[in-house]
Amino acid sequence: MSLDPNHLLAGLGTGLCGGLLSGLFGVGGGVVMVPLLGLVLHLDQHRAQGATLAAMLLPTGLPAVIQYRSRGIHTSLRLVGVLVLAFLFGIYGGSVAANLIPSEPLRWGYAAFLVFLALKTFFRHEPPPVDRTVEPLDLSSGLWTAGLPIGLLAGVVSGLTGLGGAVVVIPLLAARFRMTQHEAQLTSLAMLLPPIGLPGVYVYAKAQGGLPWMVIAGVAVGFAAGALAGARVATRVHGGKLKQTYAVVVLLMALLVVLRGR
Repeated sequence: MSLDPNHLLAGLGTGLCGGLLSGLFGVGGGVVMVPLLGLVLHLDQHRAQGATLAAMLLPTGLPAVIQYRSRGIHTSLRLVGVLVLAFLFGIYGGSVAANLIPSEPLRWGYAAFLVFLALKTFFRHEPPPVDRTVEPLDLSSGLWTAGLPIGLLAGVVSGLTGLGGAVVVIPLLAARFRMTQHEAQLTSLAMLLPPIGLPGVYVYAKAQGGLPWMVIAGVAVGFAAGALAGARVATRVHGGKLKQTYAVVVLLMALLVVLRGR
């Protein structure tokens, strides 16, 4: 792909949309960015997923993490470390598998996964609210036994879809550790601070003969700005409303992926 300034602008817009989604819901933004990169720049499914993972190598979620912390929302750095460790192995395997699948079946599989995710999220039972001043976060019986499988599964899903893994991390953390929606979202965003997608980016770049780096630069800058704006809104919205809104957005992105192939 040539170094067209329009690609940079398209990347900025795509990254801004992805960042807003990430700040609002704690996800990597791939739910929006992969379909938009395909629609706006006509990237095939593999290159769109690889570009999305590459844009997440920089700590673009840092503004959102700072915003969550400033609102008194906390997580465990030990848990984040365990999740990241397992994620690195999972994303490599998932990326290798994705690049063995032809682009068209991968695109339809991606759309089907988004539909499943939207329905699962919308109907997911929310755990009772937790007052952390009374009941501190307890990791004594699951830091490794639950953290490693969750991180590994998130990595595999991220490599296969380019979604960043938060689609797995957030509901499983909420269920296993009784995290609130905001705590699980902060944990997911904190995982994005180190370049955890590097193994996956390496696989995609090698398999696709390179990635559109001008687009990726624009996505990264736009994402950082969008994530901060999204986080400011998210910390003021009830977790249940966030969950339902996210489900609707994911379903719309699945429709976009399907229509792109027509």
